Amino acid sequence: MARKKTQAYTEEFRREAVKRAEQEGNTTASVARDLGISAQQIYNWRRQFTRLSEKQFNSVAGVDYSKNESDELRQLKRRNAELEKELAFLKKAAAYFANQHE
Repeated sequence: MARKKTQAYTEEFRREAVKRAEQEGNTTASVARDLGISAQQIYNWRRQFTRLSEKQFNSVAGVDYSKNESDELRQLKRRNAELEKELAFLKKAAAYFANQHE
C-alpha cells in the first residue's frame, strides 16, 4: 500500500500561519481554511514553537543559562540590590547614632 506523501512546510510559513491565527479578528479555523491546511496543524505548530522557546537559552554576561535559570538570576540580582541598599542605610544609621553618644 502506497504511503501518502505529506507536505513539508517551511518554518517561515508555519510561523506566519501561527502568527496570523493569533491576530485579533482571526480564528485558527479561518486561517487554516485560507491556507488550505487543517486547524489542528496550526495548533500543533503553535505548541511546537512554544516548546522551542521554553528550551532556548539566554546569555547573561557571556554565560548561557536556561530560561528558568535566567529568571532566577534576575530575581537574585534584584534581591542583592535591595540588600545592598538596606546595608548602606543601616551603616548610615549606625554612624549617626554612634556620633550622638559621643
